[in-house]
Amino acid sequence: MSQITIQCRLVASEATRQYLWHLMADIYTPFINEMLVSIGQHPNFEEWNQKGKIPADVFEDLRKALKEDPAFRGIPGRWYYAGRDLVKRIYKSWLTKRRRLYSQLAGQTHWLNILQSDDELITACNQDLGGIRAEAAALLVKAEGAAHPSPSAKKSKKSPHPQKKAQQQKSAQPSKSLYPWLFEAYKTAETDLSKCAIAYLLKNNCQIPTKAEHPEKFQKRRRKAEIRVERIIEQLARTRLPKGRDLTNEKWLDTLKMVVQQVPKDEAEAAAWQADLLTDSSPLPFPVAYESSEDLTWSLNAKGRLCVSFNGLAEHTFEVYCDTRQLHWFKRFLDDQTTKKQGGKSHSAGALTLRSGRISWRLDASKGKPWEQNRLVLFCSVDTLLWTKEGTKKASQEKASKIAQVISGTKAKGNLTSQQEDFVRKREKTLALLQNPFPRPSRPLYEGSPAILAGVSFGLDKPATLAIVDVTTGKAIAYRSIRQLLGDDHKLLNRQRQRQQQKAQQRRSNQLKFASNRISEGGLGDHIDSLIAKAIVQTAQRYNASSIVLGDLTNIREIIESEIQAKAEQKTALKEIQAKYARDYRTSIHRWSYSRLAQKTESKALQAGLTVETIKQPLTGSPQDKARDVAIAGFQSYKVS
Repeated sequence: MSQITIQCRLVASEATRQYLWHLMADIYTPFINEMLVSIGQHPNFEEWNQKGKIPADVFEDLRKALKEDPAFRGIPGRWYYAGRDLVKRIYKSWLTKRRRLYSQLAGQTHWLNILQSDDELITACNQDLGGIRAEAAALLVKAEGAAHPSPSAKKSKKSPHPQKKAQQQKSAQPSKSLYPWLFEAYKTAETDLSKCAIAYLLKNNCQIPTKAEHPEKFQKRRRKAEIRVERIIEQLARTRLPKGRDLTNEKWLDTLKMVVQQVPKDEAEAAAWQADLLTDSSPLPFPVAYESSEDLTWSLNAKGRLCVSFNGLAEHTFEVYCDTRQLHWFKRFLDDQTTKKQGGKSHSAGALTLRSGRISWRLDASKGKPWEQNRLVLFCSVDTLLWTKEGTKKASQEKASKIAQVISGTKAKGNLTSQQEDFVRKREKTLALLQNPFPRPSRPLYEGSPAILAGVSFGLDKPATLAIVDVTTGKAIAYRSIRQLLGDDHKLLNRQRQRQQQKAQQRRSNQLKFASNRISEGGLGDHIDSLIAKAIVQTAQRYNASSIVLGDLTNIREIIESEIQAKAEQKTALKEIQAKYARDYRTSIHRWSYSRLAQKTESKALQAGLTVETIKQPLTGSPQDKARDVAIAGFQSYKVS
């Protein structure tokens, strides 16, 4: 399903805006703040933290309890559920990040234990280097056989000597499938010699080197691994519980009084106090989400302007002001609603173009009271596939197939309860409604060649590189660099880089002055991302690609940061000079929001009818090679699945 988010400004009388600000700032936001604090202070929170999941009934029980509190009465009933779901998403994201850090820490620690010098391996197994190499050669042959079993190998009466076969393969690039086998074999190895031989292979890229190990290079490599472990531990220590929004600045003032009157216990507490003082809390209340499209009612006023009202706020109507490029979407919402009402109950709400909405406040330049300083904005999530007749038919078929599977699975259980029978009847009714689609304009769907894939690699110096690959031959048809993708707009990239360096220097200056360092870089980077994403999709369509495979750069920033710090330590032993070198080197590297670029590329690709996959990107090779390998890996992953 291809979904995008559009927005419009909501215009209403001052009394309506004041009333809505009161509900969102004085009741709804404190309600969410209290939920966040209560979850974090729950006696079972540490247990949930270890499991990485909080039971759903905990949030529901807390919602019911706080709803009865006089301080949180007066908001629409739908908002209590919206607040509950928002808190659930916040803690889910927080726990996911913690779980990812713990997983990274376990993996990096395990690798650090494996990564030993040749002298350490010789001492550990009480063998010379020749014995370790011989055992490594035998294990390498065994690993190759397990990873790539060959039917002809079973018929062969005599196989070459392991040492000889390994030497024949030393010039070949090792298969990535060897690493999982070797890591698993390391855990189950019964002898010290086998463990040392596996460690020898892993640290030498699954090959047996012919040259002696360089001690200084090995120490640098090990130091990089140690730095990665130290940084993950530091991140875990810095990660604090989710906090709400302090619209009155009371918490900031309390922290300031505490800093003036008390002395921190240690550096960690001092750093926490400093972070609280330098971090600006959002001055806007939490947004309110309407997950059901039928919670929004569309109409036309006497002037013919489109208006909207919300479930629980039916007595208040808001005029819709939007860009002309998005006006057709909002008109479609009214058309869908009108069609559904006129048809009685003959249309399914699951086929509505509008999927959900969210009311939010946005900072404005005007002065006055909060509801005058800030403007009211509505964000709408829409399904672009439902814009056309062909897309609606495809989406309805996909949804009907899933519902039919659920129905057959439920009936297969036998002896259904009354609730299960009611569940089946509702799903069968939905199936019938999906057969009566909403009126849509006709437009053929895009269909690319399954043999042509577009791979996108991301990098520090070059935000994106595109490769169009024919997966039947494994060769690239065309490449596009970032300069070719942007064309005449490439000058904007240089302007953005200069602006980033200026903002980084300004942040650094503010930090030294203990001032706020939250400085926005404007919308230029977002605009460039849109241009890059658009060019990637258009190029993929030009070559009739069926899918776009994006590189997954998980942990790439940590790897780069570890390399920077290791280089700094190689330059000098003085911490001050190390910090300056790392800072200068870091500012010379292009910074980019890869996740934002990936999200825009995925969104535009799905709108155009291309499928999108994400595959882990290689860390070595040129940007073109990485993009080609990403596309091929995406095709292989699709075949396996």
